[in-house]
Amino acid sequence: MSENNTITTSIASIPGYAPGRWVVDPAHSDVSFVARHLVSKVRGRFASFTGEIHAAPDPLDSSVIMDIDAASIDTNNEQREDHLRSADFLETGTYPQLRFISTAIRRQGANFVIDGDLTIKDVTRRMTAHLEPNGFATDQDGHLRASYTVAFDINRKDYNVNFHWILETGGAMVGDRVTIQLEIEAILQTD
Repeated sequence: MSENNTITTSIASIPGYAPGRWVVDPAHSDVSFVARHLVSKVRGRFASFTGEIHAAPDPLDSSVIMDIDAASIDTNNEQREDHLRSADFLETGTYPQLRFISTAIRRQGANFVIDGDLTIKDVTRRMTAHLEPNGFATDQDGHLRASYTVAFDINRKDYNVNFHWILETGGAMVGDRVTIQLEIEAILQTD
């Protein structure tokens, strides 16, 4: 058996794995981010999003799409959220949605990564994220659920999020690097 077949066979034998169409459950999922402000870190999340996972018989042939409502940004500070929705940052009036579409899922050593196209504002860029399958379980209503953690970093300026304010001390008010993490719980559809 080739190395590729060995890897595929071991992935396909993940306890609970089931091919099919899985829909992200927003009530049990989270899309969050961390960005630097001055010398601290600000955490935030997006409250509204949808997503689907098309799980293939060979998990490495699966695909994912996520749509995030940009205006649903929540940092626990209304003034900051209004600024993040403005033309200085996400321009949510013009670009209401952030989107991720996978192009490949692959092994990287003992881990998984997911490659895809991330669209923010008017820019789509290829990126790679760490993918961690957390497990599968049947809920109280008999629905099969899957859990995944996806994490990656972006440079916001790569997506035309160019707000820049230099302080008198020479540092920047807002950092360029943004760390994004998705905690996804999805439900297998039976239709």
